[in-house]
Amino acid sequence: MSDIRHVVFDIGRVLIHYDPEIPYRHLIPDDEQRRWFLENVCTGDWNVEQDRGRTWEDAEALLIAEHPQEEENIRGFRRHWHEMVPHAYDDSVAILETLIDDGHDVTMLTNFAADTFVEARRRFAFLNRPRGVTVSGEIGLIKPDRAIYDTHVESFDLEPAATLFIDDSEKNVVGAQEAGWKAVHFTGAEKLRKDLVSYGFVV
Repeated sequence: MSDIRHVVFDIGRVLIHYDPEIPYRHLIPDDEQRRWFLENVCTGDWNVEQDRGRTWEDAEALLIAEHPQEEENIRGFRRHWHEMVPHAYDDSVAILETLIDDGHDVTMLTNFAADTFVEARRRFAFLNRPRGVTVSGEIGLIKPDRAIYDTHVESFDLEPAATLFIDDSEKNVVGAQEAGWKAVHFTGAEKLRKDLVSYGFVV
């Protein structure tokens, strides 16, 4: 029998697809201009601050002050966010639901803006099935900061050494391991299934 009693899933790029380039293919059709915009204006570093709890209003105002000519494209990030998450990964969701149906303790830990997570939960019903979720934007902490792992443990009464975390980001996997968790790097459902089997699960 596995000594793992708690399984914690990341969400973006593990259970649902996320790609901010999708709406910008029609907002900025030129490949070079679109690449420049996403690398220099609405960057990953800028977006992660919304995951940490910064409001979209403040985030947009900051960029518009720096790039006034890009105002419409900047506002387009939130307006078109729903296009960035076009579908779930059905094979990963099937694993999640199998674990829950088999009686295992499943929660979620995600870097996600608070308002967009509410939207995601309305669109993807399976996000309501785990026992609970820690959303970075709701608590002002983000992975891989140690504090968010400790907060999740406290919130859901987990034992770190008996917890297995699944995330597509290697630095977030390392963060979980440094917090005393077991953790696996997600690259696809087939590998995840093998990883879970190696920990004694039947999926």
